[in-house]
Amino acid sequence: MAFQLPSKVLGVAVLGVLVLVGATVLTSLGLLSSSRTVQSHGAVKTVNVGAYWNSGCTNATTMIDWGLLSPGTAANVSFYIRNEGNLPVRLGLTAQNWSPANASGYMSLSWNSEGTVLPVGNVTLATLTLNVSSSISGITSFSFDVVIVGSEQ
Repeated sequence: MAFQLPSKVLGVAVLGVLVLVGATVLTSLGLLSSSRTVQSHGAVKTVNVGAYWNSGCTNATTMIDWGLLSPGTAANVSFYIRNEGNLPVRLGLTAQNWSPANASGYMSLSWNSEGTVLPVGNVTLATLTLNVSSSISGITSFSFDVVIVGSEQ
């Protein structure tokens, strides 16, 4: 004599197997998932300096006009440097992209802030000096980029 399951029991068993298989397929496809949020905090080191015409650091220095210079003279321009990063910085200065290229042979740029350590948020008055050689010739106009460097202290 063969054992027979009532059709209701057989239907429930088949349905249970289908649900189990369906859940396994959905899980393997990544359709069922769970997550956990973990908070984090920290700080990113930044080395950043700003140049301004005023001590309140609201009027950015974007261009310097040296005016009309004579051979053998020097011109000074003063502005404020602010440490806008989150680390103390040591200030440095370079001049690049001279036009005409030979102007750098007749002119030199210096300043009074070379090597100054500027704490975070502090402001210092810097004076740039452009010296023009007395032997300059053939240059009637010039341009160059002033690059203020803040290096991690």
